[in-house]
Amino acid sequence: MSSADRGRAWASGGAFRLGGALLIAAASMLAGCGDAGFRPLYAPTGLGGEVSEKLKQVDFAPIPGRVGQRIRNEMIFQSTGGGNPLPPAYRFEVVLSESLVSTLVRPTGEAEGQVYTVQAAFRLIDAGSKKVVFQGTSHARAAFERFESIYSNVRAREDAENRAARTIADDIKTRLSAYLSRPA
Repeated sequence: MSSADRGRAWASGGAFRLGGALLIAAASMLAGCGDAGFRPLYAPTGLGGEVSEKLKQVDFAPIPGRVGQRIRNEMIFQSTGGGNPLPPAYRFEVVLSESLVSTLVRPTGEAEGQVYTVQAAFRLIDAGSKKVVFQGTSHARAAFERFESIYSNVRAREDAENRAARTIADDIKTRLSAYLSRPA
């Protein structure tokens, strides 16, 4: 059998066998997921409640500073959709740590760019028992360039802070939703 004949044999039968084996392996892995496996995050839970309803029961404590306020406002909007919250079953507290690092420093000492970094340590407290039921940290970075104009620098930094705040809020909301979607 020549090498050209082997290539045709692989193309006609070998690829089909390999594809079939991969299909069977994938099907068996997915079949093993069952009830405890994959399910949509915002689907109704086994207890009948939905994550979106549970998110409306979270009271978001004020977070100091402009970036903290942006994160809190984003979390409130993402949890209620702009509607009214339900009576709180949980209290959510966040402590921020912010830093600014200069990059691309000229020989004169002026920075051409900076990176704004924020770290949010958060905890979810059960309103009834006052115990911490979920906690973690979230990190975000946003880079921005510096210009001759002072106003441009202020706006660039505010934009970087807003982007970092949105990243933190999205991350926390996803993690909080995953926690609240668990069966009690």
